[in-house]
Amino acid sequence: MSTPLLEAKQLFCERDERVLFEGLDFALNAGEVLQVEGPNGSGKTTLLRILSGLSSAFEGDIFFQGEPVSEVRDNFLQSLLYFGHLPGVKATLTPEENLRWYAALHPETDTMRERILEALENVGLFGYEDVPCHSLSAGQNRRVSLARLYLSHAPLWILDEPFTAIDKKGVAAKEALIEKHAAAGGSVILTTHHELAIKNLRQVNLGRIETAELREQPND
Repeated sequence: MSTPLLEAKQLFCERDERVLFEGLDFALNAGEVLQVEGPNGSGKTTLLRILSGLSSAFEGDIFFQGEPVSEVRDNFLQSLLYFGHLPGVKATLTPEENLRWYAALHPETDTMRERILEALENVGLFGYEDVPCHSLSAGQNRRVSLARLYLSHAPLWILDEPFTAIDKKGVAAKEALIEKHAAAGGSVILTTHHELAIKNLRQVNLGRIETAELREQPND
């Protein structure tokens, strides 16, 4: 049996004297997509921030490729793309400049500008590449951040509500992108209120505080 890309064991988190989740176990293998479900306030965003290393307010263990994340933190962060509620873009830069900064974390290629422009077109921002982000709407800034998915080399994507402010056509395109990433051996953990039609999709439900439930999603 292959080693899971990401594994959580006995995760426990309490906030404001209220248990969000406890005894949470799951393993995410290459090529899998895991959807975190639960009502508002059940700890979905908190869990994603814990898994991505942005929060240490928990008990339990998290492993990356079989090693404690704390011992392979640099490798883990280089292998991760995190998409949160905040857009994570610099307002004084244009969408192209923001994405060029992100792409600079990886080896530059001759086709990088073409890839950036294609990524912006894929999120509905064609023609906005030279507009400062402070002149764009909140939804458009979120799309700038979402365009990083088209440039990412990271095997692990952790996405918090990636379909917000996206129309049906855009949702379908992002589903296809996630599916393509998984088919290439990548792994995805995400939260969303959309009904997903993605192969190799599993779901973990935080609605049951006593024991988080992990189940397979049928592929019809």
